Amino acid sequence: MSPDWWRWVASRDSLTARLIAAGGPRTFRVRLLDQRLGRPHRDEALALGLPHGRLAWLREVALCLNERPWVMARSVVPLDGLHGQRLDRLGERSLGHWLFRQPDLVRGPLEVADRPAAFPSARGPWARRSVFRHRRFAVLVQEYFLDSMMDDLELPSR
Repeated sequence: MSPDWWRWVASRDSLTARLIAAGGPRTFRVRLLDQRLGRPHRDEALALGLPHGRLAWLREVALCLNERPWVMARSVVPLDGLHGQRLDRLGERSLGHWLFRQPDLVRGPLEVADRPAAFPSARGPWARRSVFRHRRFAVLVQEYFLDSMMDDLELPSR
């Protein structure tokens, strides 16, 4: 992985804040693609310690600059960990913005992959995921860096 990509993929701070800074004069927007109760994929359930087949809150968004998606993200929250959190009210606001304001937030290890995005129309060189914990709340956040980001920021292909 190139050093330019490593700075993006290995960062442990807010990706939303990084995208806004890198976007310069471009307008940042979270485009809500899907939000519902559903069954996580087997690897997602395993990452959260959920029994396979258990329902969870699923959210998929595109993080866009000037309406052009740079990152696709999928979040999975076990239902028993919501504890009154009304994440369904986030709408087109960033989950990361809420997460990084929590004073006792703990981010687990980053897993990095060079696999395609879990979205049919999205292609990109890298993906990452990690579990965030805030008290008894846990969320798996998966982020897929897209070719459009690579092109706009003139990042190397790998």
